[in-house]
Amino acid sequence: MTAQRQLIVMRHAKAGELPGGPDVERALRPRGCRNATAAGAWLAARGLVPDLVLCSNARRARQTWQYVSAELAGEPRVVNDPRLYHADAADLLEIFAETTAEVRSLMYVGHNPAAADLAEILTGSPAEFPAAAIAIIGLGGDWPDLPQDGGAGQLVAAWTPPPES
Repeated sequence: MTAQRQLIVMRHAKAGELPGGPDVERALRPRGCRNATAAGAWLAARGLVPDLVLCSNARRARQTWQYVSAELAGEPRVVNDPRLYHADAADLLEIFAETTAEVRSLMYVGHNPAAADLAEILTGSPAEFPAAAIAIIGLGGDWPDLPQDGGAGQLVAAWTPPPES
């Protein structure tokens, strides 16, 4: 398969608890900030800057993108989409199908289990997705043509944060 498109799937970095508060407002922990910065440096070292970032509206996802983007050379268009907060993998594929043809590299910053399930559907292989993990998936065809049944993509690269010492 020759990849025409690239999907960067990222789970938000490690967040803390917010007892009594809404889950959507949970913020990154210091470890999450460090890991998101390291993830951005990993992407930058590979020259990976997405054309478009679809980011969950959850605070922890927006903060993850903030730390990642600080490491990147370019400034992609960013959409904080509230639909991504509760989306499952099938929902994500439907949302990605709305992406215009000029977008060659799309990045999703969101949540598990959707991130891991999406990577598994697209590559046909189970995916480990700890907080701040990234999977780069090469895809053939256009965004609306992503199949729901799997195997449409190829895992090009992956990154996970180092274990906490």
